[in-house]
Amino acid sequence: MTSFLLDRHGHAKTAIERGEVAARLEDGDFFWLDLHRPTDDDFQLLRDVFGFHSLAVEDAEHFGQRAKIEPYEDFYFLVFYGVAPPPDEDRLVELHCFFSDHFLVTVRRDESPACDALRERYERQGALAEPIRLLYQIVDALVDSFFPAIADLDDEIDALQDSILADPRDEQLQRIFDLRRRLSRMRTVVSQERDLAQRWVSGAPDLPHLSPEGEHYLRDVHDHLVRLSERIDGYRDLLAGAMDTYFSATSRRLNTVVKQLTVVAAIFLPLSFITGFFGQNFGWLVSHVAGWPEFVFLGLGLQLFAVALMLVYFKRRGWF
Repeated sequence: MTSFLLDRHGHAKTAIERGEVAARLEDGDFFWLDLHRPTDDDFQLLRDVFGFHSLAVEDAEHFGQRAKIEPYEDFYFLVFYGVAPPPDEDRLVELHCFFSDHFLVTVRRDESPACDALRERYERQGALAEPIRLLYQIVDALVDSFFPAIADLDDEIDALQDSILADPRDEQLQRIFDLRRRLSRMRTVVSQERDLAQRWVSGAPDLPHLSPEGEHYLRDVHDHLVRLSERIDGYRDLLAGAMDTYFSATSRRLNTVVKQLTVVAAIFLPLSFITGFFGQNFGWLVSHVAGWPEFVFLGLGLQLFAVALMLVYFKRRGWF
């Protein structure tokens, strides 16, 4: 999708002209301008035509901001995050918003199904929602995009735990670390957005058109963020448990291997003693071991008897 301008009647234009934007600002009718993969000319439009504060435009130019809302004299600057659509759920979508009762300007680099779906919806309806409701719908769609990504983690963690119990491998530990890093990124963003929404439900900041109905919308966003935060913390605990399971399984396997090697060493210890002892040139052995029967009985039979005796002992001790 490309950049677009959506007026209050649901008419969209993809060719953004400075003169038209200035005329709409002069008229005072609410409109939505979405800048997808903005260029230097787009940022110059924000400076010259909208007259945004230089610090706000500078923040909009540099992605990787924390989730925040900053009030200025005649607009608010917001930064919110969502999750990219499949199969890129590991990537976060950063959205910058300039909001007032006359306009909503969104700036993004990545594909955002939330913005594209809302544009198509209002084009079909033929009317743009009121400012606070449009802002809520965009923010709510970004927040809700976390839920499918989190749900996929649930199945993956269960499968990972089952595979660890069956056969622990180094690849599983690496996957646990990857999932923990992914959850850490989500947790950082969701925590910032939850604190931001907490300010909304506490009565600050005083957003334009924030009616009692608008407060209900923002409380709904806050509720979703609280649920997300709780689920992310729960999955972090599950991954910690999966890591403990991995180390326990590898330790148990190592103990089994050590016990097997110990049994083998214990079996060969008396055999080494017998062969070493009878390998000496005793006169009795030289004079009496004169054929195969004596060799089989003394040379082989005695060693087989020692092995059988030790196996019976190990079995009774429960080492097998």
